[in-house]
Amino acid sequence: MKKRRLGKSDLQVTELGLGCMSLGTDKNHAQKIIEATLDEGINYFDTADLYDFGVNEEIVGQALKSVRDQVIIATKVGNRWNKQKDGWSWDPSKAYIKEAVKQSLKRLDTDYIDLYQLHGGTIEDNIDETIEAFEELREEGFIRYYGISSIRPNVIREYVEKSNIVSVMMQYSILDRKPEEEALPLLHDNNISVVTRGSVAKGLLSDRALEKLSKGYLEHSSEELKEIIQGLQEKVDYSRSLTEVALRYNLAHPAVASVIVGASSVEQIQANAKAVNSTPLTTAEISLIQEIAKAHTYPAHR
Repeated sequence: MKKRRLGKSDLQVTELGLGCMSLGTDKNHAQKIIEATLDEGINYFDTADLYDFGVNEEIVGQALKSVRDQVIIATKVGNRWNKQKDGWSWDPSKAYIKEAVKQSLKRLDTDYIDLYQLHGGTIEDNIDETIEAFEELREEGFIRYYGISSIRPNVIREYVEKSNIVSVMMQYSILDRKPEEEALPLLHDNNISVVTRGSVAKGLLSDRALEKLSKGYLEHSSEELKEIIQGLQEKVDYSRSLTEVALRYNLAHPAVASVIVGASSVEQIQANAKAVNSTPLTTAEISLIQEIAKAHTYPAHR
């Protein structure tokens, strides 16, 4: 599978990464999915300390231990479980980040984290203090690089201006093109890579799309979604699956380094890999996709 450089780092990430949140807590099942992911040539694994109270990090670390030097492990910090583990609070403080990284390293059973990401962020945070924590972790060798996971333009701008982030994870898809307005151009201009999540829009941009239309998506009504999806299926190259169209659309933007997609089965990761390994979209196809999405977005939802 093709790789792309992540921002200004020396990390070469595959165009498809595994979003590990959907692995579940059955270690044997998760192991099979991770092994299938490796078989597809995928080297990028994204987890978080929040997932399954840290169990996800443990499963990922154990499954990747024998190939640790061949893979890129990304995890996240900032959401702090309460003692009852029935909720969490936001804590981007330096003290918490520097303590939390030790716990993540222990659960992942590794000496370093390739990409450590702030799992959110608000403009009211003490951003300078948060950046200081990540910079110290780099100097101390606990992390190689850092980034943020955010969809907030004002937060993204602050980190672009003040920090050495190499990536921003954000929601982006054919059905959610807001990042194209400001975030993607800003990050591309500053050589900071985008890692996308939500690329298949909760399964709406997949072969099971029409089964998932009843609730709508973001500002799109179920009626709009049906028109967009049918338009994509009928007008874009018929040999491409909807998943292929969705993932290749994200990868067509020069700011995007990788699409992070979850998988709950071996078959799913194989299908996602096949979609990403397909021929890139042509300029004409990209224009057609954008026109279909735009034409079926009613004025009330613009």
